[in-house]
Amino acid sequence: MEKNNSKASSEKAKLVKKLAEQIKNSSTLMIVSIKNLPSKQFQDIKKSIRDQAEVKVAKKNILLRAIKEVDKESILPLEEYIKENSAFVLSNVEGYELASDLFRKKNPVFAKAGQIATEDIEVKPGPTNLVPGPAISELGALGIQIAVEEGKISIKVPRVVVNKGGIINEGAASVLQKLNIQPFSVGLEPLAIYDVQSEKIYTNIKIDPNEAKEKLKEAASKALGFAQKIVYYCKETIGYFLAKANAEGEALNKLQPKEEATNPEPVEENKTEDTEEKKENNDQLNQAEEKA
Repeated sequence: MEKNNSKASSEKAKLVKKLAEQIKNSSTLMIVSIKNLPSKQFQDIKKSIRDQAEVKVAKKNILLRAIKEVDKESILPLEEYIKENSAFVLSNVEGYELASDLFRKKNPVFAKAGQIATEDIEVKPGPTNLVPGPAISELGALGIQIAVEEGKISIKVPRVVVNKGGIINEGAASVLQKLNIQPFSVGLEPLAIYDVQSEKIYTNIKIDPNEAKEKLKEAASKALGFAQKIVYYCKETIGYFLAKANAEGEALNKLQPKEEATNPEPVEENKTEDTEEKKENNDQLNQAEEKA
């Protein structure tokens, strides 16, 4: 018995050391939850990302020991994110890109009784494949307004059957399955990311690539408007400021009066008067000389 325990301890120590070395040689360590993830989906996801990441599943105690074995203060806060049904994902891919890829690998699944809704679960209006019968009372129990059209049940108005944070009961789970509504998705759920190079930890990782892209576009648009308002010069704003300056310059030119002509040409009448005055002066000078 002692030999078996000693052998088991030795194997665990080797596993801990190997995990620690793999973390040090990776760019990204991600803590993920595999809770409620069926074995088939887990194997499919693991296989689909093997070219860019490696999934390591071990008992909670082994994962915690591996974190300590890395021997860095910066990694120790990850301990609080390691629970039962946790796993390591080791990769040389940047954390955001890896989380985005894992999001795309998720599979939609039906709800089960007892689960908590992460978002409002809504039944949308439109035709169904359900025939009149017991389904009518099941839908009515959830407050769903229906009508029978061409021998099939049709939903007339949208209806939220489970609010966000609410517990899904058996009736709701049954109706959602009959309507082919899959409100949940399963996959590797990122809990925390450790950037091995920068030694930074990132949490609250809820990444939807399409949603993130739209939010970035919105943020960039607001940032551009703010930069223009505070007159911040950069390659994105300089075109705006040059166009604005040109428009304001043209507006100022239109407001200025035209300059009056300087040194106007003397009129012909003045020239005639000047000639006669000179002639008169000359005559007076000649008369004075004769008298002398």
